[in-house]
Amino acid sequence: MTNVKSFSVADIAINRYEIHSGKPTIVFLHDSLGCIELWRDFPERVGALTQCNVLVYDRQGYGKSCGFSYEKRENNYLELEADILIDLLNFWNIEQPILFGHSDGGSIALLAAAKYPEKIQAIITEGAHVFVENITINGIKQAITLYDTADLKTKLEKYHGNNTEAMFWAWANTWTTEEFRTWNIEHFLPAIQCATLIIQGEQDEYGTLKQVESIIEQVSGTTEKLIIPKIGHTPHKENPEVVLEKVKLFIQKVQKV
Repeated sequence: MTNVKSFSVADIAINRYEIHSGKPTIVFLHDSLGCIELWRDFPERVGALTQCNVLVYDRQGYGKSCGFSYEKRENNYLELEADILIDLLNFWNIEQPILFGHSDGGSIALLAAAKYPEKIQAIITEGAHVFVENITINGIKQAITLYDTADLKTKLEKYHGNNTEAMFWAWANTWTTEEFRTWNIEHFLPAIQCATLIIQGEQDEYGTLKQVESIIEQVSGTTEKLIIPKIGHTPHKENPEVVLEKVKLFIQKVQKV
């Protein structure tokens, strides 16, 4: 495993569905406050619709995985998560997966495809970020208010248990620092050679459509986009049927190549 964030594979919680022999595995990468349970039944529905195998896991510090083995996130923490993802895929003997990443998970999918192009068959992102915007910071500040004054903390504790406090502030404190305002992964995008589907809600409260435009314009592989009107940062929850249909068609194309 990657030394910077060393932990045992046994400390990572996973759900794995292997039912389709010879078919690829879709690996789901959760968002900055997410985990296996918060995907609900969406991964299983994607697996059933596409006849692909499915793997969902909690990153270190999330859900039922072990707590963080570090005290402070650096600006390259998502790059490190992409490295860890490849370590995990090697350990689980998963070759040529399709990555489905939401928010932070989408950024991790982009980074993994850029850094390890020979390892990844295709990627699908929802609400992925490649640079920091004012709307992102404002959305996080609103989440901090809800965490401090409303029931957001209680809701998160239901899924993250003892990881909740460290997990929330690792996200909130990192993204709202002046240091992180310079975070930008656009220079990785031209190295992405695989087929890419970029999904975003038109009213995403954490990012503008400039994120989508940047990804589509700069990746080297074939690209498709899906902008869904009147929804926000979680398309797979807010309009699952539209997302499912687009994902099914995209994966069918990938499998024909």
